[in-house]
Amino acid sequence: MQKEFFNNRVIVKVGDITQEKADAIVNAANSTLLGGGGVDGAIHARGGKRILEECREIRKNKFPDGLPTGEAVITSGGNLLTRFVIHTVGPIYRMNAGKEAKLLAKCYVNSLALAVENNLQTVAFPSISTGAFAYPKSEAAQVSSKSIEEFLSANETIEQVRLVFFSEPDALLFVKHQAFVLA
Repeated sequence: MQKEFFNNRVIVKVGDITQEKADAIVNAANSTLLGGGGVDGAIHARGGKRILEECREIRKNKFPDGLPTGEAVITSGGNLLTRFVIHTVGPIYRMNAGKEAKLLAKCYVNSLALAVENNLQTVAFPSISTGAFAYPKSEAAQVSSKSIEEFLSANETIEQVRLVFFSEPDALLFVKHQAFVLA
């Protein structure tokens, strides 16, 4: 299953994000940046020690209390097929005083801004916060698609954003609830 949006600058597909050949993949990280479950655990497991070492340096030098929700940092891709991993912390649903949508949007915008800052042209995202952080998938589809489209409308550096879903039902749910204006 694959669907294109925004003049083919956004691709929705099913797959394993750790196998994406993109300039960067985005990690739905936890604030410790030290690995965890789901996408975070898979990226750290496949990416190897180098990613963990770089994350420890970021924690030591920049975010000793952990990466704040909505912020993003970049490391190398370690043993992955990608050159870089952009780590962002999504909101835990109903734990942010009604600011979940704003924080989720920041995850996408800050990750894309970091990609532009590093002259990256292709970025692959998982579905941030919709797993263990319990963000409703239909709501997340609307927030993420609006955020991505607004960013791409104002910036030509990013050639392609891939939204990589682990399962076809999740990808189809995204397609059903997305809010892209340019299909």
